This record gives sequence, structure tokens and C-alpha cells, in this order.
Amino acid sequence: MKRKFTYSLYLPLLTSLLLGGTACSEKETDFSWEEQRETALQSAATAFVENTVVPTYTSLADASLELAELCAQIETSALANASTDIAASGSLSTATQALVEQACEKWYEARKQWELSEAFLYGAAGDYNIDPHIDSWPLNATDLQALLDDPVRMGMMDAEYAAGLGYGLLGFHAIEYMLFDHQIDASATTGQARNSSFSRKEELVYLTAVAGDLANQCVRLEASWKGLSQVSSQKQTLLTEAELEPSFNYGESMKNAGKGGSKYKSYLEAAQEIIQGCSDIADEVGNQKIGRPNEAAAGASEDLSYIESPYAKNSKVDFYDNIVSIRNAYLGTNVGDPSVSNYLAGINPSADTAVRNAIEAALNAIEAAPAPFVNYAGTHNEQWKQATAACNALKKALDEAQSAIGQ
Repeated sequence: MKRKFTYSLYLPLLTSLLLGGTACSEKETDFSWEEQRETALQSAATAFVENTVVPTYTSLADASLELAELCAQIETSALANASTDIAASGSLSTATQALVEQACEKWYEARKQWELSEAFLYGAAGDYNIDPHIDSWPLNATDLQALLDDPVRMGMMDAEYAAGLGYGLLGFHAIEYMLFDHQIDASATTGQARNSSFSRKEELVYLTAVAGDLANQCVRLEASWKGLSQVSSQKQTLLTEAELEPSFNYGESMKNAGKGGSKYKSYLEAAQEIIQGCSDIADEVGNQKIGRPNEAAAGASEDLSYIESPYAKNSKVDFYDNIVSIRNAYLGTNVGDPSVSNYLAGINPSADTAVRNAIEAALNAIEAAPAPFVNYAGTHNEQWKQATAACNALKKALDEAQSAIGQ
């Protein structure tokens, strides 16, 4: 099938390909519509990998390594100041308190990069189960207590052993539970670093191990999309020792769609997965992360506990950054990046405009809703209902774009 290609961004390239000089015959330059589309989407896929996925995962890996180091320093400091820092009650020493506060700030930094990656939870995040591994919630406090009470398991506790714990004991929310004050009320609109003593040394061992495991998983994400040989020697050693070396280069796979070794038969398939990842997280933000707690019936403890980042009081930021991740994946992170949006605008401007408008509407709706979100769970808050509706409208626009791009 042949169609008129109207996409101005790729016009110079395509003109060169199609004309190839006045001496070329029509037969030599009779590119099909599908070939034109592949040429355009190749640039979009390459920019997506190099300018969105890899930088995001690199920042995530770096921040998570720094967080793990701070958690290890907290353990060392608390053991050195055990009379105050490990007690049934009381406050942390000045030295340990300062480290906890730094770790909380680093948690926010790493958390932002993770949320900015959630539009592309396919690839390594899905194939290696890294998404549920580092981002399941809520923390299972009952299982945590049983773990801390088990001297055999705690005697083996390090980052590699922690990797085998259940999802309810791992990742961002396990670290959040240990670092932040647990008071969830209207007295504070932002999360507060804990200042109370740790009740036992096992909590510190657990914190260090889980933070180390988080770093391992985040570094694996970076190496999986960048290539193991392209990350630092420190990161390579870490992955080798943890036996987490990636077995596939997801970045090269997407950039080389249609070639041997790629999981994508074409750049169209790659573009469709980019849009599908955006659609999936729009649905999750609207109907699970926001909708499920906001619409919970009175006393529905399961749904009321289904709140991201409740102790850090970061839920609204999490939601907003998830929509930013959609914007980055669809439009490109940097101004001027070739993108799926650029291509779609050339063949179906109305579908592209609908997605662009829906992204901004979802961001505006989340921004307008009250915070911290944890204080509004179960209240059927109207502004949070509007945020759910905006996310659903975004998903609808993305699904229509998914259909349009393949036509």
C-alpha cells in the first residue's frame, strides 16, 4: 500500500531517499509507505532509548547506590551510638539523625527517577520482575516482624539474601518504612525523617540489606538498556557478584528493530510498545494508584492501605511523575528529540493533538488535587476523582494513537 507521506520533520531525509539524484530511475526510488514509516520511526526509537530510557535508568542507579551507602552508614553510626540509637524508646543521636535525613532526601531523589521510568516497565523491568521487586506496597509489617525475630535468617541477611524475600519486604517502600516517621495525619504535609531510636540492631541490618538489593536491581536496569560493558567497573562488579548480569541488551534491541537478535520485527512494533507502556501506566495511575484508595468504602482497610509512599507523603508527586514519564516517552525528553509524537503528527494530527492535550490535562488535574494524598484516602474526594477521569481520558487517547500509528 502506498500513501502520501506528509511528515515535515523527516522530509529532507525522505526526499533524499526517495529522489536519490536526478539520474535514479523511478523503480530504484519507489519506496513503500511501510519503508518510509520505518525510516521515520527508527529515529524516534533511537532517541527514546538514548535520551529517555538510558539517562533515566542511569540517574536511578546512581541515586540508589548513594542511598544504599547512606543506609550502611546509618547502621555503622547507630551501632557506634547504640545507647541512644538502639533502644526501646528515645531519640537518635545527632550523627545518626543527620544520616537519616540525608537518606530520606536521597530516597526522594531515587524515587523520582523510578517514577519517571514507569512508562517503560516492559523490557528488563518486566522480564526480570524488577518492577514488583522494588515497588510493591504496602510493606508487610507482620512478615517483617517475623523476619527480624528469626536469628537464622537475620544471620544471613545481606543484599543478595534480601533479594529472595517476598515483595512485601523489599524495595522503596521497605526503605521508606524504616527511614520515615510513621505518623499519617494532617499535622504534616510532607514526610518527616524518623528521629526515634531503632528498636533493635536487626532493623539496621535489614535496612542496609534491602537498600543494597534496591541498588542492585536499579543498576541491572541501567546495564540492561545501556549494555553491561557500558556501565562503570564498580557497577559491573556489583552485578557480577550478585549474579545479576543482564542476559539481553534491550536498548540495542529497540534501536536495531527488524534485525537479527532484536525482539522487534519492525520499528512500528517498537513504537507501538512505547505507546502501550504509556497507556498501561495511565490506567494504573488513574484506576489503581488514585482510584482504588480514593473510592474505597469506609473501613475498607485493604484499599485504604493501598497507597504509594504514605510515610514519605510522596504519593501526589509519584502520580505526577508517572504522567511526566508518559510525556517523556511519547514526546521525547528533550526539545527537538525525534519521537513517536512527531511521526504521528505527520499522519494523523488529530490523534497526536488528542494525546498531547490529554497529557497536559492529566498533569493539571493531579496538580490541582489536594495533598498529601494519604490524608484523602477513602474520602471520595472530587478533585481526585477528576484526576482519575483525566488519566482515563489519557489512556483512551493513547489507545487511539496506538491504532492510528499502525494504519
